Amino acid sequence: MIHLLQSAEIAADSLKVIPHVEKITKDIAEGNVRWDQVVTQLINWGLDAGKHILIALVVYIIGHYLIKLLNFLIARFLERRKVEISVQTFVRSFVSITLQVLLIISVVGALGVNTTSFAALLASFGVAIGMALSGNLQNFAGGIIILFLKPYKVGDWVEAQGTAGTVQAIQIFHTILLTADGKLIYVPNGSMSSGTITNYTLTPTRRADWVIGIEYGEDVEKARQIVLDILKADARVKDNPAPAVVLSELNSSSVDMTIRCWVTNEDYWDVLFETREKIYNAFNAAGISFPFPQVTVHQA
Repeated sequence: MIHLLQSAEIAADSLKVIPHVEKITKDIAEGNVRWDQVVTQLINWGLDAGKHILIALVVYIIGHYLIKLLNFLIARFLERRKVEISVQTFVRSFVSITLQVLLIISVVGALGVNTTSFAALLASFGVAIGMALSGNLQNFAGGIIILFLKPYKVGDWVEAQGTAGTVQAIQIFHTILLTADGKLIYVPNGSMSSGTITNYTLTPTRRADWVIGIEYGEDVEKARQIVLDILKADARVKDNPAPAVVLSELNSSSVDMTIRCWVTNEDYWDVLFETREKIYNAFNAAGISFPFPQVTVHQA
């Protein structure tokens, strides 16, 4: 706290935009200066301040243009080097924030502020802000861990922190997921690096599962053969491992059959929905009834 106050005092001294204000005030009080001299000095100060403001404005405009140019060049360089998109998004985000901070310091310096004192003040505030935003520092470290260990990359379909979606970008603090219904979810990198992540894209195939219930008294073998015929007729279903249809459970109102087959990640959702519809239509055509909750009452 003492260091912060000292830095603030140094910065306050450097922020005296009117160098001779104290002297002018003293001279006016003692009658040692005429008003026309005061007006002249104020005009000179105004011109000097206007010059600093103009220079700062020029520095900001040029700096803003240079930042956009550097970001573009860095993006092109990373693309030509065929760097992973995950690394590209992280580096571009980090460089952009760093350049913006440097631009702010340059503009402050162009205004005539002592940048050394300003840097000391900024460092002091940085320590205080860093303590307050320790979670973001954890997220930054988590982003670095993700880039090195690579549990996922841009374009992967992952499930983490109760959210599932396609990785759109890995920024310095957050990972952006695009859900199946078009929502953008920002998940902190700290949670992503320390929590459980299910990456469905790392393996080329994925197992599709269904649980279909039929009424008691129906021919289970007949139902099994209908399902196997449907799966074998679908070219998207893998032969190895072979599809499986088993009687998995005898519920209170239904005989449950578990169906499993393997497909590529790209075909998973289409096969999942289309096969369920095919089974429903095939069972109806074969006269196999689907159960519904029912209660049997025996009257004495």
